[in-house]
Amino acid sequence: MISSGCWITYRLSFLRVVAEKRPENRVRITGAPELSQRIIDPRIKIRHIACFLEVARLRSVVNAAAALNISQPAATKTIQELEEILGAPLFDRSRRKLLLTGFGEVFYRYASTSIAALRQGIDAARGGGEAAVVKIGALPTVSARILPEAVRRFSGDEGGVHTRIITGPNDYLLSLLRTGDVDLVIGRMAEPAAMVGFTFEHLYSERVVMAVRPGHPLLGERHFNLALIEPFQVLMPTPDSVIRRLVERMLLAHGITGLRDEIETVSNAFGRSYVRQTDAVWIISEGVVARDVEERQLALLPVDTGETMGPVGFTTRTDTVPMLAATSLMQAVRDAAARLRDDAE
Repeated sequence: MISSGCWITYRLSFLRVVAEKRPENRVRITGAPELSQRIIDPRIKIRHIACFLEVARLRSVVNAAAALNISQPAATKTIQELEEILGAPLFDRSRRKLLLTGFGEVFYRYASTSIAALRQGIDAARGGGEAAVVKIGALPTVSARILPEAVRRFSGDEGGVHTRIITGPNDYLLSLLRTGDVDLVIGRMAEPAAMVGFTFEHLYSERVVMAVRPGHPLLGERHFNLALIEPFQVLMPTPDSVIRRLVERMLLAHGITGLRDEIETVSNAFGRSYVRQTDAVWIISEGVVARDVEERQLALLPVDTGETMGPVGFTTRTDTVPMLAATSLMQAVRDAAARLRDDAE
């Protein structure tokens, strides 16, 4: 096993290799430099890496500056300095939202891992008398379905361990995982391109459903078909959510191309409240509304959505081993998922 110090040195060494990359795509290999040079180019500071990671996460210099509590010109200058040191552009600025270049994507993977390893080392050094904190990134479907039971059991077994649960869109949670701000992410498996540097453990599979209030007009249709939802307002997952493409493909397959007054949301609280008060149709992962359906607060439209079935599980980094407390919580989640599978059989 590689020690934390060696791992940090290895990852940070990549930054120096990238910084020495020449336009002709060759890397200068030198002899045995001094220790400071072997670790990292001295011109690259933590502020450069932190600013770069935040801009990459938010795809906006303005938003990154606000998150870092610095001015927008300062953030712009910091990114420009880093690009000058590395000798290549990190972002494609030709679009409304900043996107990483190919070079930027490679640098992002190593830079985020370096910061994560450094943070992990600092936490380990400071953690002598402090309570451990397990940081979980959870998509809405597991937050509502299996996580409450798992955390309850984990809290009873692991005294003195704090649990921090962060929710949000999948892209956001994966960015936190890359930088070590969460220990693992629980939810649907992301697209293959987003899984570079990650590993996935399958727990169970679930589908997307269409939820409405009890007494909704569509529940009384004797011969229901999906096209009947078109006159009604529809709550859709946001474009950056994992299930959005699956939903769009399903609607397209049934000839539905124009939804009336579409609302995009990942807010469970809003979706739940809105459909109870209106005739809107909420397209959402089954786990989010499973309890509401059991308690007859919501009802499901009788439509076959099997084509939206997808894997739900853990996403973790391939370059680190979860700490003991995180491993214990993962087992509690596995047990909760196993009970869910048993109930479904």
